[in-house]
Amino acid sequence: MKMEYTPVSSFRRPISAVQLERHALADQPAAEVNKWHALRNLAAARQHFGLSDRDLTVLQTLLGFHPETAIGSGSPPAIVYPSNAAICERLNGMPSSTMRRHIARLVDAGIIVRRDSPNGKRYVRHHGGAKLAYGFDLTPLAARFDEFREIAEKLAHAEARCKRLRETVSLMRRDLAGFVAYGLSLKPDLALWDRMSDLSLLTARDLRRRLSFENLNVLEAKMMAALEEVKTCIDAPQSDNMSTSDANIEQHHHSSNKEYKDNREEAGGGANEAPTVNHRSSQQAPPIKLVLSTCKEIQTFAPGSVRHWDDLVRLSDAVSPMMGITRQVWKEAQSRMGTAQAATTLAAMLERFAEIKSPSAYLRSLTRKAENGLFSCGAMIRALQVRRG
Repeated sequence: MKMEYTPVSSFRRPISAVQLERHALADQPAAEVNKWHALRNLAAARQHFGLSDRDLTVLQTLLGFHPETAIGSGSPPAIVYPSNAAICERLNGMPSSTMRRHIARLVDAGIIVRRDSPNGKRYVRHHGGAKLAYGFDLTPLAARFDEFREIAEKLAHAEARCKRLRETVSLMRRDLAGFVAYGLSLKPDLALWDRMSDLSLLTARDLRRRLSFENLNVLEAKMMAALEEVKTCIDAPQSDNMSTSDANIEQHHHSSNKEYKDNREEAGGGANEAPTVNHRSSQQAPPIKLVLSTCKEIQTFAPGSVRHWDDLVRLSDAVSPMMGITRQVWKEAQSRMGTAQAATTLAAMLERFAEIKSPSAYLRSLTRKAENGLFSCGAMIRALQVRRG
């Protein structure tokens, strides 16, 4: 039985423009649809309508009170009239206040329409073979079925695009990390590798979050530019990136060894002699007095006086991270050069810290040269003395 007059206002609730629009939509003839298919499409598009999974759970419960599977034209009126207690019972004891908030969101989104009785109660009256019901009208699910489906398809397409782009960025990041490792083996003294390694790590961290398509596009552009840069660097002819002072270090390498040997004999042994350490480099550190007289900068970081090798080694351990040298690079330098030689090298680097673009990459390069017998920390000290006249 159809009501002779269809009210627009809800019980004790003001009329709004949105409410008028929703009622007009619900009163329009709608094709018959499966209520569960409508719910499935709405669930896929719920973010577009600002609905949560809990809102849809309440809607699913309301659909369960409608005995028919189909809603729309040709079907019985899709008005359900359960009490608040009955709804909460089917929702496994959800508080009534919480349930009402979810229903209010469904009404505001135009998913259901209130058909309130004169006293605001939800009930049904039978008149012969017909019935007149007051409660929640589910007809908008049929009237907006095509809208829900189109939005769901658009969101699914956008999600697929994001997924493909995320996979692309992930593969590009993996390639970048591989190129960095390969580039380090070819040109270990370039500061580029530290920068690209940091970019790879930051990108991996970003990919752990849920990113929008626009943010993924930005990451893809960064990865593309980074890959082009490292490929260009790797393909370019290898050149000697050492500064003029570095060349002086190598030039004075042989001439300084004899002088340091004489200085060690004058300085004597004991605490001033460089500690014996198992390492691959056969070079010896210069006397501690010569190192301390040449490298004043590192001593400014000491809490007290620096007199012996143990003092300088401990101080170098503390200063190396301040210079931007990674723990791995520093431990490798100590292992392959020796603790005294590594401490001497670090102290000399600190004297020319403003000239070194990437201390970590520079120390890694010196470590490998020392391992092959191509670098002497003693020559580095001598080069500093020559520069100062």
